[in-house]
Amino acid sequence: MIHVFNYKHTHYVYDVGSGSLHECDKDTAAYLKAKYEGGTAPVLSNEKIEEIQRDIDELEKKGLLFKEEVKVYPVKSNEVKALCLHICHDCNLRCRYCFADEGAYHSEREFMSEQTAKKAIDFLIENSGNRKVLEVDFFGGEPLMCLQTIKNVVAYARERADEAGKKFLFTTTTNALLLDDDAIDFFNREMENVVLSLDGRKEVHDAIRKTKNGKGSFDLVINNIKKFVRSRGDKNYYVRGTFTSKNLDFSKDVIFLAENGFDSISMEPVVTEIEDLQIREEHLPEISDEYEKLCDRYLEKHEKGEGFNFFHFNIDLEGGVCLQKRVSACGAGNEYFSVVPNGDIYPCHQFAGDKDFLMGSVYEGKLNKPVREKFAQSCLFTREGCKDCFAKFICSGGCSANNYHFTGDMNKPYQVTCAMMKKRIECGMHSLARKKAQKLQQDKHN
Repeated sequence: MIHVFNYKHTHYVYDVGSGSLHECDKDTAAYLKAKYEGGTAPVLSNEKIEEIQRDIDELEKKGLLFKEEVKVYPVKSNEVKALCLHICHDCNLRCRYCFADEGAYHSEREFMSEQTAKKAIDFLIENSGNRKVLEVDFFGGEPLMCLQTIKNVVAYARERADEAGKKFLFTTTTNALLLDDDAIDFFNREMENVVLSLDGRKEVHDAIRKTKNGKGSFDLVINNIKKFVRSRGDKNYYVRGTFTSKNLDFSKDVIFLAENGFDSISMEPVVTEIEDLQIREEHLPEISDEYEKLCDRYLEKHEKGEGFNFFHFNIDLEGGVCLQKRVSACGAGNEYFSVVPNGDIYPCHQFAGDKDFLMGSVYEGKLNKPVREKFAQSCLFTREGCKDCFAKFICSGGCSANNYHFTGDMNKPYQVTCAMMKKRIECGMHSLARKKAQKLQQDKHN
């Protein structure tokens, strides 16, 4: 399978089987599109057609075009590798687009007890089999409302890990309202990764991410986040924003974040059914244009030596995650689970509170086999419509929770999300090609 696309005036053909990306001229792109994707046949001379076909034949002989896709099968393990601990079903912000009902998860506001959190650590160790490295994400609501509990649980997990011959990697997501010196010091010591929520420009952030009294939170968090990032050194972090239908010019927000000293950025489309915020099909053309604007600015900054890491443009066509992991898709509900404050277990944080997906309790130590089997069987090959999609080995069939919430079936991808994913991948491929070309030029001059 091939995918022919253009980024403005630059034309590419991507070979799905080999993972090869080739830049080509307009005529070659049109020829390939017509012959293999049903496009309109270009008017070309016989000489040009013969030239194009010779190039195609040569690449095919080298295994770089029309390569047969490797037949691999999903790898599903019964070993639990990660837990998302909902340490707090409460929040000190009231963000309108919050999928978690402003931290309450459509239930009462509550904190996870230290006893339950430690029981979750025990559950993870006891169900991890031979897996040595285990992951725990402290989630909310706002986890920093329970910082002391997190500290105690991390210490407990470190102690249990030594006894069990395991290693823990911890992460957390925070709105940074309570990110003081004590929290910064603790995160830098103990957290493998920290995700900080900031939507970009002040007016964009404040329009959605409000405090309990209805005021914007930008001025309350920006300096905390800057201080944390300055202290972070070479350890992992992300400044994560969300764009809605209210700020479809989100490239400005990404560049705003980059120019404020944040070099690791993610900007996610909102997942909501709130009508005035929801991303709909009618917004896709504008979003596509915006990703190209962002890609142009991203490359400009890279060429000036001001490059930053933008999560959605990180495309690795020369290795990356192994193919078996890509076809296995997300481990939610099978190797990865969420634990809510009372100890109940769900497939992931986006299924939390949905009793149809209740999988057990850390106090019982058992998992609902039928529900787990449903997730174990789900993979790229069960995703409706993914078979003939060029992006399948990169996106792995999308998020099960998003699919379920928008289509009613976790194996039926939500087409609006698919369209955005495909555009991001094309932009990522273009940026990869341009950066490689720039490096070759630099190497020639050195």
